[in-house]
Amino acid sequence: MNSTRVYLDNAATTPLLPAVREVMEPYLNGSYGNASSPYAVAREARMALDGARTQVARLVGANADEIAWTGSGTEADNWALLGIALAHFSERGHFIVSGIEHHALLEPAQTLRELGFEVEFAPPTSQGVVEPEAIAGLIRPDTRLVSLMSCNNEIGVRQPVAQVARLCRERGVTFHVDATQSAGKEAIDVDFAASNGTEGGCDLMTLSAHKIGGPKGSGALYIRRGTRMKPLLRGGAQERGRRAGTENVAAIAGFGEAARLALENLEPNIAHLKAIQARLETGLKTLLGVEIVAETAPRAPHITSFIARGKRAESLALNLDLRGFAVGTGSACASGALEPSHVLAAMGYSRDEARSVLRVSLGDHNTESDVDDFVGELGHLLQK
Repeated sequence: MNSTRVYLDNAATTPLLPAVREVMEPYLNGSYGNASSPYAVAREARMALDGARTQVARLVGANADEIAWTGSGTEADNWALLGIALAHFSERGHFIVSGIEHHALLEPAQTLRELGFEVEFAPPTSQGVVEPEAIAGLIRPDTRLVSLMSCNNEIGVRQPVAQVARLCRERGVTFHVDATQSAGKEAIDVDFAASNGTEGGCDLMTLSAHKIGGPKGSGALYIRRGTRMKPLLRGGAQERGRRAGTENVAAIAGFGEAARLALENLEPNIAHLKAIQARLETGLKTLLGVEIVAETAPRAPHITSFIARGKRAESLALNLDLRGFAVGTGSACASGALEPSHVLAAMGYSRDEARSVLRVSLGDHNTESDVDDFVGELGHLLQK
């Protein structure tokens, strides 16, 4: 039995960094001003918002005025789809969403259908890649937006966002990227210059603070200058009229510090994650009945999903938790029942196979010892 806790579910959330907590504290105590007010304590809040905006913009190669604060990555995803839809509401139109997106995109996509828009879902290959050709075949003259995540949160597969960005630019289609699992973990920017330098870039990008050591309840939507969209939240002039509501200054300040640290430490953190992921997967391959999902696809350095054939993932996860290891599963809780992952289903996995998938997602704080202990404990459980 492991006497310490080993957290291996960093794709779900990450621990709050001590330096981030320190930056947040003044805005939870003395600097409590409303950033929209004119006096000194309010100006302190405004300066915190603007400073954090610059830090988050630098993380993804954007201009500071293109970053709009939201309450979460989920809100940013909803805004990306529904904000574009509202801008085209009178003429309606067509949307393309990949079939492996987070529910924060899939559910508003269904709302678009209820509002009279046409929505098509681009399927992935058996390795979890949504190929540009699949999207190109769906684009129409009235396509308003294409949405494709940069890295899948369940299986860690990188998506060809640079190529799709170029395709959308050529066709005059707005392109949205959910980068919550890439920003701070990989080199990514809104023009994708870090990947291959192709012309293009996204028009909208979703970001989230708690995926990079920041606080929960703070997200952002990058909105390229000139992008035609409408606000979801109304009733105030905050965020240059794009998103009404008094900003959560402490959380946003923490987001900015987390972004600064992520950018500053990006290269060594990537090297560390790659090393421990390789060690983890080498160990997993020694276990009978274990197969890594999308092993041959391009994958991010912090997410590894695998099938434990003949076992139920939720049972394994509970037993691992009792032994001090926190991991995710390939099932989602909906209406009190465990349903197989829509991502795995889209890739062609059966319900039984999907219910046998565990996800290990690594963080900068994890060590070689963490993954060695995990593989050892998992091996003992699989033998029982």
